[in-house]
Amino acid sequence: MPSSKKNESFEKTLTKLEEIVSKLERGELPLDKSLETFESGIEMYNSCKEFLSQAESKIKVLTDSLKEEELEE
Repeated sequence: MPSSKKNESFEKTLTKLEEIVSKLERGELPLDKSLETFESGIEMYNSCKEFLSQAESKIKVLTDSLKEEELEE
């Protein structure tokens, strides 16, 4: 399960991550706030990665089951 706010959707988490990247790219934050923001970004990145991994696993199971059905016909 994704670590940050398990009930949030992939899209919402990705949007928040994109906002963090924008803030960091502007370079307007003080160093301590930049580090804190970067840490939040890493958590959201890992959460998105986990969402994608779970989706990939589900897709693999579904496509494998289709292959088995094709063999049985």
